[in-house]
Amino acid sequence: MPDASPTPQVKTLPDAQTVTEVTHWTDRLFSFRCTRPRSLRFRSGEFVMIGLLDERGKPLLRAYSIASPSWDEELEFYSIKVPDGPLTSRLQHIQPGEEIILRPKPVGTLVLDALLPGKRLWFLATGTGIAPFASLMRDPETYEKFEQVVMMHTCRTVEELEYGRQLVESLKDDPLIGEMVDGKLHYYPTTTREDFHHMGRITDNMTSGKVFADLGIAPMDRAHDRAMVCGSLAFNHDVKAVLEGFGLREGANSEPLEYVVEKAFVGDGI
Repeated sequence: MPDASPTPQVKTLPDAQTVTEVTHWTDRLFSFRCTRPRSLRFRSGEFVMIGLLDERGKPLLRAYSIASPSWDEELEFYSIKVPDGPLTSRLQHIQPGEEIILRPKPVGTLVLDALLPGKRLWFLATGTGIAPFASLMRDPETYEKFEQVVMMHTCRTVEELEYGRQLVESLKDDPLIGEMVDGKLHYYPTTTREDFHHMGRITDNMTSGKVFADLGIAPMDRAHDRAMVCGSLAFNHDVKAVLEGFGLREGANSEPLEYVVEKAFVGDGI
């Protein structure tokens, strides 16, 4: 007689995507890539909700900026590790072949459409706040719309800058945008707790004029400069004050102006 036992059911997460690659940059930072839903369309700089099931089988989701550009066949995310964080305490242990939950409804304010036309675009980030700019730096539209792009990224230590350094370094050899990036992208990484060739907070380096002097560029001017900000709530607040001191005004998708801030940044409590 044939075996009448039921066929075992494979459990699959809702809105599941498969992890394809994981890189641990430090004991506090990691990135991973996963499959992309065929229906997902997003603008570089937007975020989606991703996560895992909790102990009760309920989705535990947080907002994560998509670090890959809109044309990439996979999705990339860059995350902090929080030992007792409800999500990242588990997410940091994912392996290629495992699944995560991904809700394919992208949103966010760090998109080029939320800014008025200009000549120079500033990306201002701390820590994993560089993720949306990792997407935008790899998008041809960024260099089509702006003559210069300045990536300011501040972390505590040199090793925490490595994800951004490797990404920026790879752009010159990118077959899609390598020639567009040449001479247009200025990278200005700084540290706050370890000796480095550039040090100090983004706000201090802007208000003192040091970044303009170091890069040999003109000070910020509302007529030509546009900016995007992604970091902790305190960082966002402080940078907004600096930008407004230069005369820039905060915009949104519904009302493009000179700068925008991402308010759904994934911080240290995740």
